[in-house]
Amino acid sequence: MSGRLTTHVLDLSRGLPAAGMKLQLWNLAEGTGKLLREAETNDDGRLDAPLLEGAELVPGCYELLFMAGDYFRGGRLEGRLGDEEGFFLEQIPIRFNITHAAGHYHVPLLVAPGGYSTYRGS
Repeated sequence: MSGRLTTHVLDLSRGLPAAGMKLQLWNLAEGTGKLLREAETNDDGRLDAPLLEGAELVPGCYELLFMAGDYFRGGRLEGRLGDEEGFFLEQIPIRFNITHAAGHYHVPLLVAPGGYSTYRGS
């Protein structure tokens, strides 16, 4: 089985998948950042394909950068939070290490306008 990197975003403020959240994947090897992918979550809060898989998945340090501010400003919370105050979270960086090229690395994001949580999923 070849390795892969996937993600899933849930909007805790609505209790629904975070459809339309933009994100970036960066490789942080040797202290330099290289943008590898830009993507947007589908209606299920997932991506249509893994961020990395097979030979693309190499050990190293990576960062997923979620554009939470853009997502919440996109009208997803009409009537619940006023834009006049802005949003606390603009971008959410999650740095993690890939140690086994054959592994499945799933990085879920549980997000609300004022906080978030993540873990290594399965």
